[in-house]
Amino acid sequence: MNPEIDTKNKDATDVSSPDQPAGQPQQTAEPAPRAPSETKRAAHSVTVENLHAYYGGQEAIKGMSIKFPANEVTALIGPSGSGKSTVVRCINRMHEEIPGARAEGKVMLDDLDVYDAKVDLTAVRRAIGMVFQKPNPFPTMSIFDNVAAGLRLTGTKSENLRETVHKALRGVGLWGEVKNRLSEPGIGLSGGQQQRLCIARTIAVEPEVILMDEPASALDPVSTLKIEELVEELKERYTIVIVTHNMQQAARIADTTAFMLDGELIEHGPTNKIFTTPEDERTERYVTGKFG
Repeated sequence: MNPEIDTKNKDATDVSSPDQPAGQPQQTAEPAPRAPSETKRAAHSVTVENLHAYYGGQEAIKGMSIKFPANEVTALIGPSGSGKSTVVRCINRMHEEIPGARAEGKVMLDDLDVYDAKVDLTAVRRAIGMVFQKPNPFPTMSIFDNVAAGLRLTGTKSENLRETVHKALRGVGLWGEVKNRLSEPGIGLSGGQQQRLCIARTIAVEPEVILMDEPASALDPVSTLKIEELVEELKERYTIVIVTHNMQQAARIADTTAFMLDGELIEHGPTNKIFTTPEDERTERYVTGKFG
């Protein structure tokens, strides 16, 4: 993998379509559903080595090391202030955008250190996408343009833009709900739809990793369920790290779970083990609701 970060995968599906102008979705026939084998793709793992993160003089992450396996969902759990969101922001180098904040250590995308001075920061954030707690569609953009925004920044050719946007909307289960209103403002969607729109914007550029910082905490139960079902589907193509305060959610969707406390990784293991037979007493107290 070179310093520009190769985000293309030979197993990824290449879907072509006729060159048609944007804003006319009715002219594109609905494609047949893709077979499961066509939707799978080998993603990249993320390995964090001796990560320290600071806000000014305050150390928020204290020498954390953890591996996030490829094509799996890893949940980060822990009480507020334990450093979960800081960790995911360090992974795609958003932490350093905060005035006075800095990080030390290594974050490896397979064999590439994303903190290497030679790495293109834009390429890092394309390879490692981020979905925030509160849906954040661009308020002045249409549904179509919200998904296309990242593609245009990365120079995607116009003849491929339309089909890529439609493919991303199908990938998050939103196509059937918005296909006849692509020119309408993205902020006109419901909260759950807006969050799926933001996930569509993330996957449109074909990242390797998707970071999710409490993506369903502001949503109603029905929308939350749709997000959880979507996460299960997305791990077939991406490596996913999700921050959550919802123990039941972590138990439902995560392959492995990591418990953090006061900026330290206390325990990381298979989700069922973390919730039933944790090795550390602090983990047991947290998952049983005795503190946090």
